[in-house]
Amino acid sequence: MQYDFDQIADRAGNRSAKYDERLQKFGREDVIPLWIADMDFRTAQPIIDALKARAEEGIWGYTARPSSYFEAIRDWQSRRNGWTPDTSRMSFCLGVVQTLSAMIQLYTPQGGTVLIQTPVYGEFYDMAEFAGRKVLENPLVERDGVWSLDWEDFEEKLQSADLFLLCSPHNPLGIVWKEEELRRMMELCLQNHVLVVSDEIHSDLIFHGKKHIPAASLSPEIASNVVTGISGTKTFNLAGLQASAVVFPNRHMKEVFDRFWMNMDIHRNNAFSVTAMETAFREGEEWLEQLLVYLSENFDFVTEYCRTRIPKIKTYAPDATYLMWLDCRDLGLSNQALHDFMIEKAGLGLNDGCAFGRSLNGYMRLNAACPRSVLKQALEQLENAVNHL
Repeated sequence: MQYDFDQIADRAGNRSAKYDERLQKFGREDVIPLWIADMDFRTAQPIIDALKARAEEGIWGYTARPSSYFEAIRDWQSRRNGWTPDTSRMSFCLGVVQTLSAMIQLYTPQGGTVLIQTPVYGEFYDMAEFAGRKVLENPLVERDGVWSLDWEDFEEKLQSADLFLLCSPHNPLGIVWKEEELRRMMELCLQNHVLVVSDEIHSDLIFHGKKHIPAASLSPEIASNVVTGISGTKTFNLAGLQASAVVFPNRHMKEVFDRFWMNMDIHRNNAFSVTAMETAFREGEEWLEQLLVYLSENFDFVTEYCRTRIPKIKTYAPDATYLMWLDCRDLGLSNQALHDFMIEKAGLGLNDGCAFGRSLNGYMRLNAACPRSVLKQALEQLENAVNHL
């Protein structure tokens, strides 16, 4: 079927965090919300139909997870990414962030060190610090709008690290790591006896002919040192259903992880996520292929608009995710002033760049997964605000 991503869905008042938490997050209810990473698009029709049928059953008790659930995830990874993980080494988790938290608690010592590559998803900081661990930053290097890895710094920091959190593809920069980059990172981690936890939640949202390579697919030796977090929630806009999968290098690590969650009696999907996830991976590909085209065109629209009409704000079309990194340094504002400017003058709810790297100044993150008319309105407001700065 043909999907209409230009259709505007009124999400205000339907318990959407993106909309209903605007007052709490930005101090205003009227900003255009382009922050939290979910999409303003209805999901694939087969998923909607399957959930309607599940709702009609009227009994949503404790829910069993059939073997077909993890098999659907395995088949999707095989088909899309050329990786066929062993279903006997897969576990359920509420989300990839919860996986990061558990792995930090289970596989680093109290007061230990977690290595991250900044700018990166702010939860990488939070999960480490909440657990009482130290965060070690390997800052990515920006030259003329292109971000790359500082290898010398990475190798040096690994010597002090207990765990490396890899973001692949990268949020917020939209980097799809090349095979040689991934391989070198993973081999250095092996040499330094540093376990890798790879957040690959955006691995289905890939553009410009790039190819996602699961870190654990590189070699058996590398796979023995990588724990992978994956989910269909970003891909199919299902984050509110809270479900992800974790792929372990061995059964012992899986058992330790499962016991951690069993001690809190968290080990089942809810009645709707088990249906939604399996249907998404079995029947959602047609919707995804159409979505990727629309998102790519959204990136081009934002990039060209900024280039021609707001040149003080620089951006680029990312190779992955639906998130765009805005370089606002030419506005000459401090981080707090930039935060206030976007809300009060432009009427936009964006993510502050300093949340992704605490030493960063002058950046914002924009969620482009919305109808193009919404992006147009947002950019017109931003242009007007910049012109009056």
